[in-house]
Amino acid sequence: MNTDITASVKPEYPVVDRNPPFTKTVANFNTLDYLRLLTITGVSVTVGYLSGIRPNIRGPSMVTGGLIGVMGGFMYAYQNSAGRLMGFFPNEGEVQRYKKA
Repeated sequence: MNTDITASVKPEYPVVDRNPPFTKTVANFNTLDYLRLLTITGVSVTVGYLSGIRPNIRGPSMVTGGLIGVMGGFMYAYQNSAGRLMGFFPNEGEVQRYKKA
């Protein structure tokens, strides 16, 4: 069984790193990735606060929503960063940055 996702879908953009490691992917986060992470976290904290039915539950509900938002936002940013490095998303900046190295 072939579990390599890149075998079934060919990248549309230049490939910078076919299998980028965790550290390289996180180091490749751009401003938009961080903005998305913060936005998803902020919305999740707000929804968590508002979903607390009673006032004494709002604090723990807000923290839980925030944790879910941080994880979701990080995974979304990570997916976009890895996709750019693997050539599945537009990656002009990555191609120029890693071509010099």
